[in-house]
Amino acid sequence: MRDIANNIGAVQAVAPAVLTATNTSAAIDLLGFNSAAVFIETGAIVGAGNFTAKLQESDASGSGFADVAAADLVGTLPAVLLASSVAKQGYIGNKRYLRTVITLNSGTSIAASAIVVKGNAANKPVS
Repeated sequence: MRDIANNIGAVQAVAPAVLTATNTSAAIDLLGFNSAAVFIETGAIVGAGNFTAKLQESDASGSGFADVAAADLVGTLPAVLLASSVAKQGYIGNKRYLRTVITLNSGTSIAASAIVVKGNAANKPVS
């Protein structure tokens, strides 16, 4: 069996929490990796919470973030996040930094978290 753990890096973008407002993660540095994917995990939705998720990219860690173009994404995130589910989307763009944005459109809250998995590491094993 081949090992994947030493070939990827995982970064918590959004700690598991009940979100009651739009959440924008900190910048995630992709330096040393040639691919990435985001995983959004959800739990309970309260008060008909309507949330959407997207990826943004930038060449700088603190500014210049814009939505990732569809051509730089593999797969799609759901139009509306569903309760008790996992959604994933791949990133094939060339910007150094990514961040997640989970947007409250209406309703009360959602339990959610986000992880960015960085792949195709330039140096292995990844610690």
